[in-house]
Amino acid sequence: MSGRGRGRGGGAGRGRMGGPYAAGPGGNCVCPSCGNKVPHQAGVPCTNLSCPKCGTRMIRE
Repeated sequence: MSGRGRGRGGGAGRGRMGGPYAAGPGGNCVCPSCGNKVPHQAGVPCTNLSCPKCGTRMIRE
């Protein structure tokens, strides 16, 4: 055990789904079904929001 802390996978410094570490406070949440956009709120993941038009879970743009 050398204890060098290199980990596995050779990480490219990306977050989940190949995105950035965190997308930051700006941007929009978008509905994958109808395309409706709402401004992203800091501290509230888009996946916790439902589309106001159709009720589908939103995703980060």
